[in-house]
Amino acid sequence: MAKTMMEHMMKGEGFIAALDQSGGSTPKALGLYGITEDAYSNETEMFDLIHEMRARIIRSSAFTGEKVVGAILFEQTMDRDVEGIPTATYLWEKRGVVPFLKIDKGLEEEKDGCQMMKPIPGLEALLERAAEQGIFGTKERSVISAADPMGIASVVAQQFELGEKVLAAGMVPILEPEVTISISDKIDAEAMLRDALLAGLETVSAPVMLKLSLPTIDNFYLPLVEHPNVIKVVALSGGHVRAEANEILARNKGIIASFSRALSEGLTAQMSDDEFDAALAEAIDSIYRASIAG
Repeated sequence: MAKTMMEHMMKGEGFIAALDQSGGSTPKALGLYGITEDAYSNETEMFDLIHEMRARIIRSSAFTGEKVVGAILFEQTMDRDVEGIPTATYLWEKRGVVPFLKIDKGLEEEKDGCQMMKPIPGLEALLERAAEQGIFGTKERSVISAADPMGIASVVAQQFELGEKVLAAGMVPILEPEVTISISDKIDAEAMLRDALLAGLETVSAPVMLKLSLPTIDNFYLPLVEHPNVIKVVALSGGHVRAEANEILARNKGIIASFSRALSEGLTAQMSDDEFDAALAEAIDSIYRASIAG
């Protein structure tokens, strides 16, 4: 199975859906979906509702491996079912979509203009459980909010260190050092990040994936796209609305989308199934076109 998933990731056309909103971002995601905070009274009910939203997306006839090559899941989503089938199994066997798992537990306080990942307690057990459930790879996010060489070096070192643990567990890591799109020195931060990633890629024990903010200069990350130790470079929308994110993405050769908010933009709980499927199909088509344009 793993080899087939790898082939699909390397050769399949399309993008990766980010369905991994965690506790901190779930209320906002639900709000955009048309479910206000008075609709749930505790965290369990909140996660039930976000799983309903994710399951509705996954079940949609528009959501298939023809245009969506992968999907990143939150841990609770991995542990739940879609139509009575474990989510990761459903994705691969029913939709032809490669499942990934978000494994980071949030961010530390900012230091040197960056936010490192918090410690991940029980990481080994989590990776073992993910592998047993058929998860192909993981995703882990840090944030860069200034062109600080020390901060960026620390973020990248932590990303590769965690990536090696994922590789040792038999999965493929998506390293995600996100550059905040609104910072004034974004282009400088991107240059430092690119150099640090290129250096780190020379040391990895096996190929990895990278998830990066859309670059200020078109094709700035092409050396990463073309690196032999990179399976795919994927882009987060980072706060751009879908149309804007698609426009920038389409100008960048070899990078595919891994959108969250930009994917679910415009979808609401109040839509009929036909309305929902039509809106999702339109979103998927537009992101797919932008992903293959380069």
